[in-house]
Amino acid sequence: MKRILILVLCSLAAFYGCKCQKKAPAEPQPQVQKETCLTTISRYMTGIGSQYLQGEHCIPYSLIVAADTTDAGDIKVWGDFWVENYSQSGDTLKSVSGGSHPGCIHLKKTDDGYSLPDFEAVGDGSDFNPTAKAIFGDLYDSFIALSSSDDAKKAARMKSIIEYAAANDLQVSFYQDYGWPPVKLEQ
Repeated sequence: MKRILILVLCSLAAFYGCKCQKKAPAEPQPQVQKETCLTTISRYMTGIGSQYLQGEHCIPYSLIVAADTTDAGDIKVWGDFWVENYSQSGDTLKSVSGGSHPGCIHLKKTDDGYSLPDFEAVGDGSDFNPTAKAIFGDLYDSFIALSSSDDAKKAARMKSIIEYAAANDLQVSFYQDYGWPPVKLEQ
């Protein structure tokens, strides 16, 4: 488990450290903040979340396996991309719907940040393994290990919920899946 969590943290550190995120200019400029790779992916996943049963809050999170930033016209991000819809009850976000969307997201650098022209999605059912192997290639074993890690999913989900709650001034202390006890949000 520790090895998988280290892999996740190293992948996130590498992704955050990639040239996807712009450093703040030396002097403030009166312009709209440009999107980063991760905000572009989150916005895309929120759109997918609108296809699920709706809640009050749609919170995406990503388990990044690897990223290739060598071509600004086709940045590739392999991962297991999640979206969860919640309704708030007191200080608890209760899961309404959501799901996993593994695959390779293609990003393109633009003047305003990034666009997302393509998403190679892993198939469902009997198509899962053949499409996952084709999309992830040499990263397939890392993808399976990461997407099978409950600890990695819980950590990424909790981080996203905490960030979303802070950004939206939500007073929440727990999240809860149907039929399960509430999980305390911890930094």
